[in-house]
Amino acid sequence: MNRIVAITGASAGIGAAIARELGRRGDSLVLASRTTDALHQVASQISSPTHVVTADVTRRGDVERIRDEALRVFGHVDVWINNAGKGIVRPVLELTDADVDEMMAVNVKSALYGMQAIAPHFIERGRGHIINMSSFLGRVPVAPPRSAYSAAKAALNTLTANMRVDLQRTHPGIHVSLVMPGLVATDFAAHARGSTGPVPPGAIGSPMKPQTAEEVAAVVADLIDRPVAEVYTNPASSAIAARYFEDVSRFESDNRSRA
Repeated sequence: MNRIVAITGASAGIGAAIARELGRRGDSLVLASRTTDALHQVASQISSPTHVVTADVTRRGDVERIRDEALRVFGHVDVWINNAGKGIVRPVLELTDADVDEMMAVNVKSALYGMQAIAPHFIERGRGHIINMSSFLGRVPVAPPRSAYSAAKAALNTLTANMRVDLQRTHPGIHVSLVMPGLVATDFAAHARGSTGPVPPGAIGSPMKPQTAEEVAAVVADLIDRPVAEVYTNPASSAIAARYFEDVSRFESDNRSRA
């Protein structure tokens, strides 16, 4: 199926893997990030029609330009994936204003801009799919060094749910989905603010094993084919989340004992 899909944060990691997977499935793509050379490198690996847009998604005008470029080149958009994000390694008591502002700008406001930019187009067409890439830590916040990142992703989770409910009342043809990866074997952790290197597997004190970016991308591609409200990319996540909400104190105690 040749769908038109816009992906932010598409120059590396999960975003690039999603682009390659969707390109393999025949979708036409609009790839956006701040790094032009890396975007073109990803685009060179894709055989389907691909358009590159250099943009800083923390700026509303840049996000609107991604939409405008997609419409100019392809005429419409079927799927919009808010994938851009950034991590942080800093406990709550050491967070600065700049830390929190950056986490909210990159992980929450960029997605909000994307939702607000593309929703009128989807409403006009009567159909479309918005996918927000969150994190398991936005649902189960048990990695203290990822405090502000977890908080930002929790905010994104709530915004996503609220928008989905709002749109379903009047526009049932528009889907709004949340994707929550767990541990993923990319350079994301190493590039987090305050990081001294990759966060080791098992840092959240759970039996969850890292996935590859390609495994996450396959889940996202299947989600486009069969939309649902929320999806964990790691099969272990659902059971871990259930244990967390069943008894938070016990879960945190067990988590400390594994550390």
